[in-house]
Amino acid sequence: MKKQFLILLSIITFVSCAELQEVVNQLPQSGGVLSNTDIASGLRQALDKGIEKQVSKLTLKDGYYKNELVKILLPEELQKVDKTLRTVGLGNLADEGIKAMNRAAEDAVKEATPIFVNAVKDITFSDAKSILLGENDAATQYLITKTKAELYNKFNPVINTSFSKVGADQIWSNLITRYNNLPLTSDVNPDLTDYVTNKALDGVFTMIAVEENEIRNKVSSRTTDLLRRVFALQD
Repeated sequence: MKKQFLILLSIITFVSCAELQEVVNQLPQSGGVLSNTDIASGLRQALDKGIEKQVSKLTLKDGYYKNELVKILLPEELQKVDKTLRTVGLGNLADEGIKAMNRAAEDAVKEATPIFVNAVKDITFSDAKSILLGENDAATQYLITKTKAELYNKFNPVINTSFSKVGADQIWSNLITRYNNLPLTSDVNPDLTDYVTNKALDGVFTMIAVEENEIRNKVSSRTTDLLRRVFALQD
């Protein structure tokens, strides 16, 4: 203890206050100094945790349909379809149409994980530093930038196939036909594949942001030593 005090006294004698602060900043922290690699690895752990814990939920039955954060509702141009069908006693048909869209999204999300894994592997220290010190959803925004275009191209044909797989194509064909045959209505023919694809992607990123926010703001959500040490830097 005496030896450490003498060393510190020597430092104070020979360096200015600014230089002293620089020295202090470089002293080992509790748990050891974090390297650039550690910080990047911590961010990868956080994103992997979000993907594993939150995105995987979306692949389950009702992963979208019973999750109010991401549930896919009718597009604006079909709100009148929903309202009209319920008015004429076809509310069950409208409900089935909404459920079918969510089922297709749940089926498609399975395609997301490999794309996310590759994006997470590519995080550099420069990326990690800006993410760590950024907003509460900075890591999620990073993933959006790196993966959304590829995910759309991957999701779109899967959603289209999923419509058939879960029976959504028949449900919506019946629903739209019934609506278009009603008197005093204008025919509609929306591109539901594009709409559901985009909404499915929004849901994926919403859930990743949920986990990122938890890790940033709740120490108890930092379930590894590395996560605790890395995110302590932004506290």
